[in-house]
Amino acid sequence: MSDHISGPRALADPIADITDLYAFPSPERPGWLALVMNTLPFAPADARFSDGLVYRFRIRPAEVDPASRHVGAADGPEWVLDCVFDAPTAGGAQRGRCTRPDGEVVAFDVDDESGKDDGAGLRVFAGPRWDPFIMDAPAGLRTIAEGRLAFTDPGSIYLDGKNVLGLLVEIDCAAVLGRVDPVAVVAETLTRGTLSVRIERVGRPEVKNLLLGPKQFDQVNRDLEIRDLYNMEDAFSLGVSYTGAYRARLNANLAFWDGLDGVDQWQPDPSGGHPLTELVLADHLVVDPSRPYAERGSFLEIERAVMAGDVPRSCGGRALNDDVIDVLYNLWINAGAGPAISDGVDASSRPASTVFPYLAPPNPDPPTPPEHH
Repeated sequence: MSDHISGPRALADPIADITDLYAFPSPERPGWLALVMNTLPFAPADARFSDGLVYRFRIRPAEVDPASRHVGAADGPEWVLDCVFDAPTAGGAQRGRCTRPDGEVVAFDVDDESGKDDGAGLRVFAGPRWDPFIMDAPAGLRTIAEGRLAFTDPGSIYLDGKNVLGLLVEIDCAAVLGRVDPVAVVAETLTRGTLSVRIERVGRPEVKNLLLGPKQFDQVNRDLEIRDLYNMEDAFSLGVSYTGAYRARLNANLAFWDGLDGVDQWQPDPSGGHPLTELVLADHLVVDPSRPYAERGSFLEIERAVMAGDVPRSCGGRALNDDVIDVLYNLWINAGAGPAISDGVDASSRPASTVFPYLAPPNPDPPTPPEHH
């Protein structure tokens, strides 16, 4: 579920729906950073990218300061990687272009897995892929609806074998960014043309669907569908108009998750603010490409270490095989104090590899999507 169908507009225009963002050091090339944006839930095996969208990665330096317990994006500079696509031919061939922060353009063909590097410090793959997300989504929704931990062992991946459109851009940090150190990453889809409108933006998983989506616990804005408003915001600079509404929703829903095990691990501040609310609102992946690629244990490790006043020990970010949902459940529900909580799904049925383009090939016969899609 991660960011699949994260609001009414995503449901209406699924081609622009970002399902997941991943950012991790390249398993093959030290000093390179891999960025993955998956879009179009329930994509057919021959799906193609929209020629009416800009697929954008935004990168800023990250401040990682255990002494002040602060972790997040710095004010600047910012590096932008924009990918656009031509309309597909009648035979399904499609050409794309990725523009580096300095304006240099790298052209590529959809479905080309070679990852050829023309010396631009950048290699790209785009095409349908097996959706790598790891979650028992119905169990998560039952937990919210019933107010109890509704997980089973084992759980199951909802409509396992569904596809997405995968876009992978891997960059030589020294050549493209001029540095190899911690960065904050966000993915966006925007309209392409003289009027550019942000449709979706994603940083960490499940901010919108599990933390902003449920309305029933929010005593301030109970009737407000808040996710489309949140999607339109600049992830690095929230506007003042709706920030109070986001905070009220997060304070209420984080308190709900915390209470599911009968123990309140997170104590609100005097104004009722949940200790995790500001971290959630700083909605970007923090990853250190100077450290080696790692799975299982790196997701949120930088943020959790800094919050505890400790020096991070991993690359952070989010790798394709990370079971991020269990990490989030344990953070929200018991602050990592145990006993461990799991939704019963620990790995994808088609795990990603450590060889470019990393994402597993698409399912030629994916399951039929629900009728409302």
